[in-house]
Amino acid sequence: MAVVLTVSIYFLLLFSISRWTGHRPDNDTFFRGRRRSPWKMVAFGMIGASISGVTFVSVPGMVLTSGMTYMQLCLGFILGYLAVAYILLPVYYRLNLISIYSYLGSRLGPRSYTTGAYFFLLSKMIGTAVKFYVACIVLQQFVMDGLGVPFAITVIIMVLLIWLYTHRGGVRTLVFTDSLQTLCLFGSLLIIIYMVMQRIGLSLPEVLQSVATDERSRVFVFDDWISRQSFWKQLLSGALIVVVMTGLDQDMMQKNLTCRTLREAQKNMCTYGVAFVPVNLFFLSLGVLLAKYFEMQGQPLPMRGDELLPLFVQSSGSTLVLVLFTLGIIAASFSSADSALTALTTSYCVDIRRRSDDEDLRKRVHVAMCLAFVLFILAIRAVNSSSLIDAIYTIVSYTYGPLLGLFAFGLATNREVADKIVPYVCVASPLLCYAIDYATASLFGYSFGYELLLLNGALTFAGLFLFRPRVSAAQ
Repeated sequence: MAVVLTVSIYFLLLFSISRWTGHRPDNDTFFRGRRRSPWKMVAFGMIGASISGVTFVSVPGMVLTSGMTYMQLCLGFILGYLAVAYILLPVYYRLNLISIYSYLGSRLGPRSYTTGAYFFLLSKMIGTAVKFYVACIVLQQFVMDGLGVPFAITVIIMVLLIWLYTHRGGVRTLVFTDSLQTLCLFGSLLIIIYMVMQRIGLSLPEVLQSVATDERSRVFVFDDWISRQSFWKQLLSGALIVVVMTGLDQDMMQKNLTCRTLREAQKNMCTYGVAFVPVNLFFLSLGVLLAKYFEMQGQPLPMRGDELLPLFVQSSGSTLVLVLFTLGIIAASFSSADSALTALTTSYCVDIRRRSDDEDLRKRVHVAMCLAFVLFILAIRAVNSSSLIDAIYTIVSYTYGPLLGLFAFGLATNREVADKIVPYVCVASPLLCYAIDYATASLFGYSFGYELLLLNGALTFAGLFLFRPRVSAAQ
């Protein structure tokens, strides 16, 4: 009952913010927030928006298999955010873009524009559905099963709630609701850490010493360059992940483009980019503390890292822990899913239909995106295979590579492309990338990790260069 009450109060706050921010429900408000968002609020909210429910559950459990080597990736994130702030944002602001894929149309051509938009729509819908599915599973297990609510109804209710507080104000509403959700997310995280500290019976200085000396706290890997946890691989991969999945992603950039000026948008980008280091350090430290707690209790650690935090929630017998865990999952999941659905609506209206001023179309598309989201989640549930989820994540990672190649070609060269050939190049590149990865794994025992994005983007870039017209583009 306490969980239901807490969640109800949480959504009442979201709806109150939505009513306040959505008093002018036009397309300029929905798509760009009238470019009046305070950058400090955008930066704070973006931290939560970049952390999904999967992250909330999975990152603490990473310490069981790879220690704190994830921090190397976070350091790479900083480099990526600097690149986005000082290379991509100036282009987007100079062109006064609503959707970032409009750049591809003006620079490379209409088919390049449409191809980039469709790759985004496919990647974002599938990736977000998988993340939200995992969160719905957790909520179903800890809350809805006890109320006798079927999983399908849970999904419909969750997506309906997103639609209710975003359909009027769009991205303007999200700037403010993300701040609330980030506050709830980190409030829950810090209180859970404090409660684990109490159960272990250590003071704060003792906890810091215990975490620092634990064998699971290893951060840097310099002695094995083949390993996926190798420092230079992780650092480069972190930078590429941010450039592609933030700088080239309408979902992540839309709120950045609501800042008043380029300078404010850059400060926002750098601020929340740096903030990822301490934030993820907290998540990983929680994982080390949970492992120590279970070892003190003589309880075996779970086989899968994703089960570490849920196991503590189940075994604690504390209503407060359950409430905090549920609130953290909801805050993380909704903060990423609501912005994704808003970005999908924006991209379809602006990039595919090219009708950014049609409010009726925007309303219909937003409903359609929510319905499609529900269907994707229920389809994943019907298959009910963890291997399928892993495969979907792999597919999504492949589909971001062509976006990297398209934008890199447009920004790094002054050449035209054979626009009619672009869709074929962008489809062929991930397929060739898969073949190369399979061959290297079979012949040399080397499997690509996150650096697969770089290979994928390079193949797309090479294909665009190979099939380019002879005439240079006018500047």
